[in-house]
Amino acid sequence: METDDVAVVTVGTVLWGVVLVLTLVLRDRLADDGRDTWTAIAAAGLFLGLLGVNYVRRRRAAIRAGSHPTGAGNAPNHT
Repeated sequence: METDDVAVVTVGTVLWGVVLVLTLVLRDRLADDGRDTWTAIAAAGLFLGLLGVNYVRRRRAAIRAGSHPTGAGNAPNHT
């Protein structure tokens, strides 16, 4: 199944960014409820998402160039 991995990972990363902003805005309330680690979790999600966006962009470029093992140019011929 073909998917646009760059779009999927980018949307997820943007959502982590939104969650991070929300946790920063609600920092005092979260701390009062014992959920002060949520900010760090959201920051980690954003950071890993940015790494993921970089990875899937490079992977897409390699596939288009035909230098990735899963690229269409390197697929075995089963005829």
